[in-house]
Amino acid sequence: MLPPFHAHPLLRNAHLMTIAAAFWRRRFLLPPAEDRLFRVAEETQILGRCHWQPGERRAAPALVLVHGLEGSSESFYMLGIAEKAFQRGFHVLRLNQRNCGGTERLTPTLYNSGLSGDYRAVLEELIARDALPAICFAGYSMGGNLVLKMAGELGDGAPAALRGVCAVCPALDLAACADALEKRENYFYQRHFLRGLLARYARKAALFPARYPRDGFGAIRTVREFDDKITAPQFRYRDAQDYYTHSSARRVLAQIRVPTLILTAQDDPFVPYAPFLEAGVGGNPAITFEAPEHGGHCGFITNRPGPGRFWAEARVVEFCASEL
Repeated sequence: MLPPFHAHPLLRNAHLMTIAAAFWRRRFLLPPAEDRLFRVAEETQILGRCHWQPGERRAAPALVLVHGLEGSSESFYMLGIAEKAFQRGFHVLRLNQRNCGGTERLTPTLYNSGLSGDYRAVLEELIARDALPAICFAGYSMGGNLVLKMAGELGDGAPAALRGVCAVCPALDLAACADALEKRENYFYQRHFLRGLLARYARKAALFPARYPRDGFGAIRTVREFDDKITAPQFRYRDAQDYYTHSSARRVLAQIRVPTLILTAQDDPFVPYAPFLEAGVGGNPAITFEAPEHGGHCGFITNRPGPGRFWAEARVVEFCASEL
């Protein structure tokens, strides 16, 4: 059994932990991936990089991974969980959200934190086409919000094949996260996300010029301004706040019935801890809620060498295995 999380003594600063996790050099032992397109809407496909266990496909459980804002299937945490899960006997599917991982041509739309229907479509295809009897989903940050939202919307109607859902540092209150990014100490993260979003929008405008104007927005200095001027109008929300309200998993947590792990850090720089307590995550018996004092944003690096170094990855795989 995995021991409780204890932060690496040199990484108890939340920013150091967050940055170290993003840049730590790692090698991953995974078999070559098989690319697969999942049709999630009439004009939209998303790309999955799939690692199938040998033998009869229905003989092994599957773990489906969803990355965070401006991440991709190649993000280190996606590869880290994939490696650990594959070694435990799981099929592993590393999904790219719409437009991510170089897939802008696969959809005319942008992506946002409310598109939980995309992952329900993947779930339904894995059940209908692959006859997989046991499937778990895990998401990081924005991806965590998406898989929690999917589970909450399924509620009592969740298929029996969906055996578990995990969310690491989920952005389950999008407005609170946008506000946190605007703090002075979070300038680096705000700038990183905004540059990525604007660059992606420019690529979409080049591919679909009739749909995406290149100017007329004025200055966009924050993620909230991007969502207010671009995301919300594109998806027919009134404004950023309306988008955040309708897309946050916080409002459907009480409806989750599938076994669920929510893992966050009390010192996460831009996924505030208070909304988890306000949402009453501990009041739903289907949810296991773990919130170490340290861990940063999706960091959770211990001082133990080997697979246990990146504790959240190991904890997700352990939880999913326990639900089988």
